[in-house]
Amino acid sequence: MRCLSLICLLIISLSAHSAKLPGCSGREAIGDRGVIVERASGSVVIVNSTSQELLCRVEGLGDLSHASMVFSRDEQYAYIFGRDGGLSKVDVLNGRLENRIIQAGNAIGGAISQDGQIIAVSNYEPGGVRLFTADTLTALATIEAKTDAFPEGAKVVGLTDAPENQIIFSLYNAGEIWQASLDNPKKPEIKKYLNIGSLPYDALIAPDGRYYMAGLFGEDGIAKLDLWYPEKGVEKILGDYGKGDKKLPVYKMPHLEGWTFAGDLVFLPAIGHHEVLAIKTTNWELSSRIPLLGQPVFTMARPDARQIWVNFAFPNNKWLQVIDTKSASVIKKLEAGPGVMHMEFTPRGEHIWVSVRDENKVKIYDTRTFELLKVLNVESPSGIFFTARAHKIGL
Repeated sequence: MRCLSLICLLIISLSAHSAKLPGCSGREAIGDRGVIVERASGSVVIVNSTSQELLCRVEGLGDLSHASMVFSRDEQYAYIFGRDGGLSKVDVLNGRLENRIIQAGNAIGGAISQDGQIIAVSNYEPGGVRLFTADTLTALATIEAKTDAFPEGAKVVGLTDAPENQIIFSLYNAGEIWQASLDNPKKPEIKKYLNIGSLPYDALIAPDGRYYMAGLFGEDGIAKLDLWYPEKGVEKILGDYGKGDKKLPVYKMPHLEGWTFAGDLVFLPAIGHHEVLAIKTTNWELSSRIPLLGQPVFTMARPDARQIWVNFAFPNNKWLQVIDTKSASVIKKLEAGPGVMHMEFTPRGEHIWVSVRDENKVKIYDTRTFELLKVLNVESPSGIFFTARAHKIGL
């Protein structure tokens, strides 16, 4: 009987995945569309954030267990970076796979240049960064992240676009930050910042493009590069930030893309601690510690920066907590469901979409009343990305 039950569950799951969706007609505007990753099946679902409905599914995208994406300037195309080294170009308007290549053995992210012409992909294996044309995914150049200590190439993390048609990234095992100009994409000009700290595991760029900051896993602290004054080099800040004196298990590394800039404070998840740190951007010193119920993964700001929504690593990954940035305190706790993976605000922040992987659901909440508005059936959802990201630095 148990085996029959499992078979029935499998059939139900497959039927749900193959259920026909309305479709992406190609005749509607796409400013309120988004893409949700179905991590277990190598597919994505295209959605409408205004009508809050699933439109169509695009399949055949490979290993999406750690997938991210960026959008073209016109919002029509999503460039999806897969864990298997795949780079896929998906037409969000018409709901189809436009192109797909395998460009490396293990990729973890990417960026699109300021002019929208170049796609950059960061790689774990074989390391380095590869550059492609946005229109045809034609290879332009490879930035081999080779150092004296890693002559075969270092692992690249924290790749992001930057003003003046640049990209910036960190070398995980080499402890360096590299800045590359894409004015000549076939031969990018590289500037290197050495000895920034031990094991930069991820990084972000401030919303205005001024600061690039890499979190350090091998030591406490953050490596900060001020792009207005790059001649000053990399500064180490928050020497007491990180894993701290008490070595707690880290079940899931925080994603630095989820840091929040709000007024003169930046809010970031503390590695291995049940708290979010509030840092003064005037002097880059600790302002306060906000206690939470678990280890935070994403700290996502509502577009007006008045709220921060936080999700957590296992075993507290069924919860969400909401921080009020004015008081720097938790104002709401929500039980969203097992395996909360990612969150995304609608462009003006009235709603937030939450992926609940282990329930195969995406849940939509009102950010003012905290009311659950709608539940969508999505298979093993993880990343949620709205096309409005196309016009934001670092996203």
